[in-house]
Amino acid sequence: MSRIFLAGASGVLGRRLIPLLVEAGHIVGGMTRSPGKADQIAQLGAEPIVIDVFDREALIKAVSAFKPDVILNELTDLPDDVTKIGDHAELNARIRTEGNQNIIDAAHASGGSPKILAQTVAWQLPDGPDARAVAQLESAVLAEGGVVLSYGQFYGPGTYNEEQLPAEPRVQIDRAASRTVELLDAPTGVVVITD
Repeated sequence: MSRIFLAGASGVLGRRLIPLLVEAGHIVGGMTRSPGKADQIAQLGAEPIVIDVFDREALIKAVSAFKPDVILNELTDLPDDVTKIGDHAELNARIRTEGNQNIIDAAHASGGSPKILAQTVAWQLPDGPDARAVAQLESAVLAEGGVVLSYGQFYGPGTYNEEQLPAEPRVQIDRAASRTVELLDAPTGVVVITD
């Protein structure tokens, strides 16, 4: 049994991870920046932690108070409407760079040495802020002895691809969640999670 601090708990993957983690016997702190999503996180079985990842000091306090064995970074900043994804490129890049670094800093300040697992993508991004942000996140997590979870494009209920299969690499959202739980003890490295 581990104490798991799940950043991005109210996202499409986070909402699936909480029940699986709880069922596996873990204690889960579910971080969201939206106060309105705290009840949903609690109903799924996690302790809601309402914090913005960019509030570095508050994040450090919350992680130190929770005392996690594992920090699972499933944060993204993506719109509900897939056609507006381009408008969010800089926001999503910031969450992968500054947001991820704040999580690493909070892990250092927590007094323990929690293992860090963080989400990236399994497909080649065109050169630009997104690709540089992914590269920065991956190198930062690996430098901490952590695990990079490199997911294919999600499909299934609640994803951008509810009705149709996206191009490969892809992974069904429930398979992505169950595979993530299996990887909590994985050695440091990049793990590709696809069908």
